[in-house]
Amino acid sequence: MEIGGLDQPVIKHPLTGEPYIPGSSIKGKMRSLLESHLGKTEGKEKPCGCGKKDCKICRMFGPHSSDTREYEGPSRLLVRDGYLSESWKGKFANGELPMEIKYENSINRISGTAENPRPLERVPAGVSFDFNMSLRVFDADADMDLEQLLLQGMLLMEADALGGCGSRGCGQIAFRELKINGRPGDEKWQAAHNALLSQGV
Repeated sequence: MEIGGLDQPVIKHPLTGEPYIPGSSIKGKMRSLLESHLGKTEGKEKPCGCGKKDCKICRMFGPHSSDTREYEGPSRLLVRDGYLSESWKGKFANGELPMEIKYENSINRISGTAENPRPLERVPAGVSFDFNMSLRVFDADADMDLEQLLLQGMLLMEADALGGCGSRGCGQIAFRELKINGRPGDEKWQAAHNALLSQGV
């Protein structure tokens, strides 16, 4: 790393230079939050690796490698990368969407002086990205309501943060204009929200 260089640059498309959100980041964060919510984390917050047939986490996200797993099926959830929406893509092309450089440092509580200054790069607040997810539901999944689980995972992400430095103001997201199979998903979104509220979240 160069001296004075960015501590955490934004992930950018190698050809266009546009910022984008990797689908793996969305999927991994959602799995982590749902595992904690459903009490599926193992000791020291390790990810669920049970591989049981009735485990919704293993069914939707795929089981981790394990010699004792009962379930061998594929991941039901496909998450695509999120790219700038058309309006923001145009602003980026016109130079109207510069990335934000946020400077941070630690404070020595004895002397009261700032130490270890470091810059990190952020996408400015309010920028929108388009992305889609595909949920493959097979006959064996009929009693698991994986669609409801997916929506709850998205709601948990709104209450948390995506990426690093979430405790310091970065990574707040909101899902808007949700469509399920091409139709407005407001009713199902509200049902998932109510289900989380009933669970004390």
